[in-house]
Amino acid sequence: MNNLKLLLGPMRVPFLILTPACVVLGLGTAVWSSGSVNPVHVVVALIGAIAAHISVNSFNEYFDFKSGLDFKTQRTPFSGGSGTLPQNPGLARQALATAVVSVVVVCLVGVYFLAVRGLSLLPLGIAGVLVVILYTPWLAHNAFACLVAPGLGFGTLMVVGTHFALTGEYSRTAFIASFVPFFLVSDLLLLNQFPDVDADRSVGRKNYPVVIGRRASSVIYGAFLLLAFLSIVLGVALGVLPRASLLGLLALAGAVPAAVGAYRHADDMKRLAPIMGLNVLLNILTPILVAVGLFVG
Repeated sequence: MNNLKLLLGPMRVPFLILTPACVVLGLGTAVWSSGSVNPVHVVVALIGAIAAHISVNSFNEYFDFKSGLDFKTQRTPFSGGSGTLPQNPGLARQALATAVVSVVVVCLVGVYFLAVRGLSLLPLGIAGVLVVILYTPWLAHNAFACLVAPGLGFGTLMVVGTHFALTGEYSRTAFIASFVPFFLVSDLLLLNQFPDVDADRSVGRKNYPVVIGRRASSVIYGAFLLLAFLSIVLGVALGVLPRASLLGLLALAGAVPAAVGAYRHADDMKRLAPIMGLNVLLNILTPILVAVGLFVG
């Protein structure tokens, strides 16, 4: 059992719950647009999405271990990696193998849907694989790319990709809906970078907390939270989302204290920890609430 726990460590299994929350939003847009979907395609799409999440997590664990970053971070329940490889250096190759095998699974799922839906899915698939592979070694060293890449992966690519895989077409509904996890997941990674500023700086990372500081980055965090919820309102105003999707606005009850808390406690990691936990809940709950609105709308 302990060996299994060590092998699963680089996957960061507890955080994989974010993936179904994003996939269910794509499922919601597909059901609202087409009325019905193939259950087999839903399962295959979910497998591909989870494999992508496992791959980017495992690559991140491997590269952060090799760069020495994992030995410098102060781990929290939400940031700093799993700690598996610093404590068990012999598992580094297994972590890399997990990342590679997982991205192969992503590619196989992509090939399946290319056969079913046609080549129109190819640009989205290529972009997704590139984000998975390049995030830690390249994208994390540019502040803007580091900010938007997580949102592109879990928002635009995952939601729109799921919708296309289930319906065979792109739609404004899926695109607008994808803005919700785009802004929220970008915020998730942004806030999780606050405790690691010194460690990230030491290995050449240039995320916004490193470049402009935590307090200024907390303003970006609050702006992205606002944009996530405005995206829901925009979708309803344009008629591409049903009014019931406004259920997602219920999460504002947590978003407001999260934004205020991030600004007030940007440099106090002890007080910031509960805000980071609330941030995780917002990332899971909000897309699900919007999806529920799509299912009943």
